[in-house]
Amino acid sequence: MSLRPSRLLIVDDNEMNRDMLARRLARKGYVIGLSETAKGLLPRVKEDGIDLVLLDIEMPDVTGLDALKTLRDSYSSIELPIIMVTAKNQSDDIVKALDMGANDYLTKPIDFPVALARISTQLSHKRAQEALRESEERYALAARGANDGLWDWNLLTDALYFSPRWKAMLGFRENEIQDRLEEWFGRIHDADRERVKDEIAAHQKGLTPHFESEHRLLHKDGGFRWMLSRGLAVHDAAGKTSRMAGSQTDITERKVSDPLTGLPNRLLFIDRLGRLIKHSKRRKDHLFAVLFLDLDGFKMINDSLGHLIGDQLLVGVANRLEKCLRSTDTVARLGETFTVARLGGDEFTILLDDIKETADADRAAERLMTALAAPFVLAGKEVFTSVSIGIALSNAVYDQPEEMLRDADTAMYRAKSLGKARYEVFDADMRASVMARLQLETDLRRAIEREEFRNFYQPIVSLESGHIVGFEALLRWQHPTRGLLGPEEFIFVAEETGMIRDLGWWSLREACRQMSEWRAHSDTYLYLTISVNLSAKQLLQPHLVGEMKDLLRELALPPEHLKLEITESAVMADPAAAAEVLQQIKALGIRLAIDDFGTGYSSLSYLHRFPLDTLKIDRSFISGPGENAEGMEIARTIMPMAKNLHLDVVAEGVETIDQVTLLKRLQCKYAQGYYFSKPLEAAEVMPLLSEPTWQMQKQAK
Repeated sequence: MSLRPSRLLIVDDNEMNRDMLARRLARKGYVIGLSETAKGLLPRVKEDGIDLVLLDIEMPDVTGLDALKTLRDSYSSIELPIIMVTAKNQSDDIVKALDMGANDYLTKPIDFPVALARISTQLSHKRAQEALRESEERYALAARGANDGLWDWNLLTDALYFSPRWKAMLGFRENEIQDRLEEWFGRIHDADRERVKDEIAAHQKGLTPHFESEHRLLHKDGGFRWMLSRGLAVHDAAGKTSRMAGSQTDITERKVSDPLTGLPNRLLFIDRLGRLIKHSKRRKDHLFAVLFLDLDGFKMINDSLGHLIGDQLLVGVANRLEKCLRSTDTVARLGETFTVARLGGDEFTILLDDIKETADADRAAERLMTALAAPFVLAGKEVFTSVSIGIALSNAVYDQPEEMLRDADTAMYRAKSLGKARYEVFDADMRASVMARLQLETDLRRAIEREEFRNFYQPIVSLESGHIVGFEALLRWQHPTRGLLGPEEFIFVAEETGMIRDLGWWSLREACRQMSEWRAHSDTYLYLTISVNLSAKQLLQPHLVGEMKDLLRELALPPEHLKLEITESAVMADPAAAAEVLQQIKALGIRLAIDDFGTGYSSLSYLHRFPLDTLKIDRSFISGPGENAEGMEIARTIMPMAKNLHLDVVAEGVETIDQVTLLKRLQCKYAQGYYFSKPLEAAEVMPLLSEPTWQMQKQAK
């Protein structure tokens, strides 16, 4: 807004009155224009940019009232304030002038301080109104530029104003939506309505600095659009909310589009699938399918080639999926009745609508796998991937889209478990398997709380002396309804859910406590060691070493009497990190063993990288029929290698005297298995320890 001095026009046929008033006002900083007649005032006002007119009522030729009417035809009382000047005995003219739009009046002789105050008041009011108009124009321009709709809610009358743009966002013309609250709340999606009301109430109570809500509104075409509504509340002197006003932005594209690939995201996919399920309730013969796709080996590509290449691969996969579906015979005849979406990561979903038979979904899956098998050229490199696909077919049992998506996901995991790069169709057996898996997970969580786990102990025997030299702690679950369960029944679930950390620590602590108790019972047991399995997730826990150090100190167990058994796969998942942790554990004096050696990477190169004491060879190497079994040949190779590396060897799964005899011939030092003893409860161990030597010595001679 301009800061120039205000321009006043004095209209009076009396020269002395004009000049005297002009001089005094000029000294106050006003720019003064003079006119001795009321003729031609309109062009003068326009040309000189007059801000206020002092107009004498008694004028020759054209009266002040006539001039007032002419000016008011072009300028409002805010745009051009007019103060009438009159004699004291002309009260009727004053009333008439005010009725015609005069802003104020002065009487002759003019009291200058009064005149100055009234002029200042009118100009201040004009500037305030101009500033308000400019602000409103600026806001309206910004709102139009932002393409937002506006709303203004009078809480006292419950009237709600919606701007034309607000209505157009929902597909309506100006006269098709009334200014009622129900026009807004009635269109909010059922799942969002109460939340929006709560968010408004929270702001009105002063619990939030402003109102902001993302919710779905019903469009005229019957679909829903995602809107971001923002607003502020106005409170009266008593603190009561009297008004709320704000804006509305259409955020549908941002909410339902995957930013990387441009495909529909999970939100839009679920919405479309939900509509299709509702539609199928009315048309029983309507058949459709959900395909759940997961790239095989994507993590390795991401980790080895970087996330940029990984993202490029995802974009390439998205483009290839759409192209493949548009070119498939199965889908081409359907038109655009399919949706390809990216749920996140390397997971994609496809909705095939109005298929003619279930085999259409199978054929589409086969075409998709073929399309993705071809290499992707990314940053000059050929990158190969494959895909595992799960298929869920429409069924009357589905009420919610998440249920059908869940079953397609389950079928996809079945495909992965059967070797990857294949597809599986969800069936009732999978449902039973999933339910059993969920029940097992629930039971497992409760088992930890209820302390249903037990350690059993299997002796490790010296093949040379026949003495028991230690025990391996083996975890068992005393299930309340299924009885005693071995680790093969539940460890995989504990690994997947992360519960293995708590389970593994419990087993380790309990085994150490038990060994301390045996050692305290008799000096003859001081030589015993306790072996405990350590999972990959436990191995890489940040505070593992410190916690084990504290545990050994608490139980007064010498560290050399604890041996931790780690599988090949556990250390090779992250060899550098594993080597660092194992060195720290070894520094405590704890002994280390590789469990099931020969069944994993079987790499000699890593043996010297880790501070190992023992190799435990898997039972499969000694379970063959006779001395010439292939497994025994492997065992025969391992023995001298271990001796050269100064490693002890423990043979697991020994069940016969023939195996014992052969192991002794191969100079294997230690063994364990059912030939010696099944895993025992702690109470059963003491009688076993009272035996001076193992009877197998006689049997093996």
